[in-house]
Amino acid sequence: MSHTPVDHAALFQAMPVPRFVVDVASAPLYVIVDANGKALEYFNRLEREVVNVALQDVMEAAPYRYFEQSFEVALKQKKAVSIQTVPDFPGGLRVHGFWINPILNEKREVTFLDVIAQPVAVTPSSLQRERDDAISLLTSVFDVSEVGIIVTDQNQRIVRVNDSFVRIYGWNRNELVGHPFVELVSPDEREQAKKSHDEFTKSGIRSSGEMKMMRKDGGIANVLFTTAALELSNGRRFQVTTIMDITLRKQMEMTLRVAKEQADAANHAKSSFLANMSHELRTPLNAIIGFSELMQNETFGPLGQPKYIEYLGDIHLSARHLLEIINEVLDMSKIEAGRVELDEDIFDVGQLMQAVARMMDSRAFSGGIKIVQDIQSDLPPLFADPRLMRQVLINLAGNAVKFSNTGGTIHMRAHMQPDGCMRIVVADEGVGIPKDRIHEALEPFGQVHQPVETKGLQGTGLGLPLAKAMVEMHGGDLSLESDLGQGTVVTIDMPAVRVVGSADWLKYQAMTAEKPL
Repeated sequence: MSHTPVDHAALFQAMPVPRFVVDVASAPLYVIVDANGKALEYFNRLEREVVNVALQDVMEAAPYRYFEQSFEVALKQKKAVSIQTVPDFPGGLRVHGFWINPILNEKREVTFLDVIAQPVAVTPSSLQRERDDAISLLTSVFDVSEVGIIVTDQNQRIVRVNDSFVRIYGWNRNELVGHPFVELVSPDEREQAKKSHDEFTKSGIRSSGEMKMMRKDGGIANVLFTTAALELSNGRRFQVTTIMDITLRKQMEMTLRVAKEQADAANHAKSSFLANMSHELRTPLNAIIGFSELMQNETFGPLGQPKYIEYLGDIHLSARHLLEIINEVLDMSKIEAGRVELDEDIFDVGQLMQAVARMMDSRAFSGGIKIVQDIQSDLPPLFADPRLMRQVLINLAGNAVKFSNTGGTIHMRAHMQPDGCMRIVVADEGVGIPKDRIHEALEPFGQVHQPVETKGLQGTGLGLPLAKAMVEMHGGDLSLESDLGQGTVVTIDMPAVRVVGSADWLKYQAMTAEKPL
C-alpha cells in the first residue's frame, strides 16, 4: 500500500502554537533559521526580521537569558528541556513555556534546536489569576488616572473616588464616600443631576455633558463629565463618572466672548464715526470746492488781486486732496466690513485704460511725464465691476505719476496670458520702493516715502491696499515688484472665469443660469 508523503513544512507552518528552529553552529550566537506564522506573531515581527537573524536581536535581554541558559543545558545533555516561565512579548500571544528539543545528526551531534511553545492551560486557578490581574490592572488605572473618577451606587451614594478627584477639588476621601453625590453638584443643577443619575443607571445609557461642581473651598468648577453604567453580580448597578476640570477653558471662552463684543462695539462706533464724518466733512468740502471754482473763474466779477487767484488754487487743490483722503478711508472701511457688493457688467478694458490715461494726462504733462499704452488689439471684454476696476486703475496710475521723476515714462499694458487670465500692468520709472518694505506699501495706511519724494503731496497710504482689496474681491491677484531707484511694476491678474468668451466664463455662466431664483 502506498502512502501520501507527509508535508513536514506545511505541518510546521500549521502548528497552532509558536515554533522556530535555531542553528547552533555559531553558538553561543543562536540564529533562527525557520519560524512559523505563530512565532512571527509571538515576536511581533515580519519574517525578514526573524529568519536568519540572531535570537538575541528579536527579543529583550531578560527573556533571551532564559533561552540561552536552557539552550546550554539542551546542548550539554542532548535531551529536551523546557522553560516554564517566559515573560510576555509585544505580540501579545501568551504561552505557558517552551519545549526545547535538540536535533541530532548521525554522529549524535546537536545541529539544531527545535523550539515549540507550550499552550496556556485553562484551569480554575489560571482563570482566577486572570481575574486578579484584570482587577489589579483596572485598580491601577483608576488610581493613577489624572482625570477625576467617581463611582456611585443605585442609591446615588459615592462608593469610591480616585486620588485625582480628591487632589483637584480639595475634598477628603472620608467626606465623600457614603455621601450622596449631588452634594458635590452646584445647587441649581442638583435636581437635574438626580434625575439623570437614575435614568442612566437604569437604562445603561452612556452620557456626557457639562456641569458645575462644588470645591471644598466653596468655589465652583466647570467640569466635563462622561458616565457609564456598570452591572455586577446579584444585579448590583453602579455608575462610573469621569470628570475633567474645564474651568480655565470656560474662562478663556468668556474672555474671548467679551473681547469679541468689545471689538464689535468698537467696529460699530468706527462705522458710525465714519458715516458722520462722511456727512459732516463732505458737505462743507463740496461747498469749498464749488465756491473756490466759482471764484477762480471770476464768475461774478474780478477778484482784483492776482494773489487771491493763486490762493484760491491752493484752497481748491487742498480741498480736493482732503476729499480724496476721506473717500479712500470710507472705501477701505466698507471693504473691511464686507459692505461692498460687486455690480458686475461686461466692459472693454482697453477703453477703460484709455479713459484713465486721458484723465492722468494733464497731471503727467505738468510733471514732464509720458504715459505709453500697450493694449492687445483683440483683448476680450471683462466681466467685473467697471466702477471698482476704474478706481483700481486710477489709484495705480495716480501713484505712478506721483512717484515718477521728471522726464520719466509710465507704461500701461493689458494682454492675455497662456493660462487664460488677463494681465494688466502699470509700471513707472520713479523713485521705487525698497524691497524689504514692499509689504508695508500693501498694508492699510502703510507709507514708505517722505513728502519730499512725492512732490509735497502726502496721502493716506490707502491707494495700493484699496486696489489690492478691490482686485481680490473679483478673485484676482495684485502683486508689486520694486526696488529703490528702480521704479515700480504693479501686476494685476484677473482670473479666466472673468474673461468673456473663455471656457471658464462660459461654464460659470451655465452654472449660474441653472441656479433657481
